[in-house]
Amino acid sequence: MNAPSRICPNCGVSDEISDDEPVWPAGWSCADCAHTIEMRDGIPIFAPALADTISGVNPAVFEPLAQRENNNFWFVPRNRLIAGLLGRYFPTAECIMEVGCGSGFVLSATAHIKPWRRLVASELHPSGLAIARARLGRRAEFVQMDARSIPAREVFDVIGAFDVLEHIEDDAAVLAAMYRALRAEGGILLTVPQHPWLWSSADECALHVRRYRRGELEQKVRAAGFSVLFSGSYTALLLPLMAVSRWAGSGGKSDSIGREFELPTIANALLRAILQLEVTLTLAGLRFPAGGSRVIVAVKSETQMRTGRGD
Repeated sequence: MNAPSRICPNCGVSDEISDDEPVWPAGWSCADCAHTIEMRDGIPIFAPALADTISGVNPAVFEPLAQRENNNFWFVPRNRLIAGLLGRYFPTAECIMEVGCGSGFVLSATAHIKPWRRLVASELHPSGLAIARARLGRRAEFVQMDARSIPAREVFDVIGAFDVLEHIEDDAAVLAAMYRALRAEGGILLTVPQHPWLWSSADECALHVRRYRRGELEQKVRAAGFSVLFSGSYTALLLPLMAVSRWAGSGGKSDSIGREFELPTIANALLRAILQLEVTLTLAGLRFPAGGSRVIVAVKSETQMRTGRGD
């Protein structure tokens, strides 16, 4: 097993990381080629040409989504599902990175699960990282990067990407980059929208490249060298309602990203209670074959984790 190391994006040379320093320290310079990483507002910038461009997502979505997430019927139960799966399949994990952290809503909840030795928020767009840093403060490290080229090798125990891969044409490159950045027997936790028949103007407005077919993500994860431990659906109990909503609105282009999350208080509370019940059933062992999202847990080696087994 190699020592955890950061990778120079200019020459590809590895630089070993000690336990008492950030993965990508401010002003880090490659000892081999002298390339220095750009800093913006204290954040290392690895993909400056893409920062805050309309690439993958429109950076304008971060602020309105951040205003809706805290009590939203969809986001809050999903955080509980993510936390439950992290605790079950990665109980000894110490170092975690979220790829495409957006406004930091998931990672701020993850930070409360336990005392992490290393908590890293990565995002293509600095505007999202600014909101995430306001939420997380000094509990996390922040870095701007292209998920297709994570400049690290064997650093993390877990890497999460929550509704990120569907925005990226070359999702296989992201999975390969995650594999390299994980320690031996490290793992990934992924969520993506599924069922192409649910495609609507909402997907177009969100700049989705795809909705995944059933089994598609599992196949890609295995091709990247992972072993799947868990595969299930989220938003299963609300799938009929979601389908009607998507098909009813398929006639025109949505003019507001996240409009489907704008609900009256009573409706939001009811839908949230339904999804909380679904999460309880999922964490108790029930697997829903269909749902608005696919959820995958996988590990870097064929060795099964002590607390879980493949589905």
